[in-house]
Amino acid sequence: MMTGGRVKLKGWQQAAVAVGSAVGALLDPRRADLIAALGETTGKPAFERVLERMKRSPEGRAVLLERPRVISANVGHAWDLPPNTFGAAYAKFMGSRNFSPDDRPPVRFMETEELAYVAARAREVHDFWHTLFDLPTNLIGESALKVIEFEQMLLPMCALSVAGGTARFSHSQRNLFYQHYFPWALRAGVKCTDLMCLYYERHFDEDLEDVRRRWGIIPAPSPPLRAA
Repeated sequence: MMTGGRVKLKGWQQAAVAVGSAVGALLDPRRADLIAALGETTGKPAFERVLERMKRSPEGRAVLLERPRVISANVGHAWDLPPNTFGAAYAKFMGSRNFSPDDRPPVRFMETEELAYVAARAREVHDFWHTLFDLPTNLIGESALKVIEFEQMLLPMCALSVAGGTARFSHSQRNLFYQHYFPWALRAGVKCTDLMCLYYERHFDEDLEDVRRRWGIIPAPSPPLRAA
């Protein structure tokens, strides 16, 4: 059962929340709550397509049936896994940044329980994708991951986030992103498997490089020395 106090909006209310969230997120990209609201109010068709793909995938169906949540109580064992594993890499990513999986804002504007879960799942696997693609959490890294997320889910919010993020780049950051990270992200997002149809938690104890190869993951290349 999804919790968090979902709100049913009329059409004009949904549009108002979408516009307000878009403006607020552009003014302050750190507002995760506004970015989440924008994703929900503009992303229903995209989440419906993701839901249908998950239903057609054996592993995706297992996720929908069991509805795992990426919260501390469920993923804490990753910190005890061998260092070569996917789970340990995820734990290192989270621990080195002092991130908590419990910090994600709840889903509020999805009409059905099933779509609410898909939206929450998309939000919660974000840090798994950071780990798999070996992307930093700076503005360039987040923008590059949003390119992959757009290719995977076609969420309008992802495209808007890239536009808003790159607008804040310095000249050197913009050159680095469009010459180095953007072409890689376009290639990586197309080549990999359907990332929303993976039951990541079942693969925590597997070798990180093995799961990358199996899922067609191309890790982000190191930036050129002159840009480091």
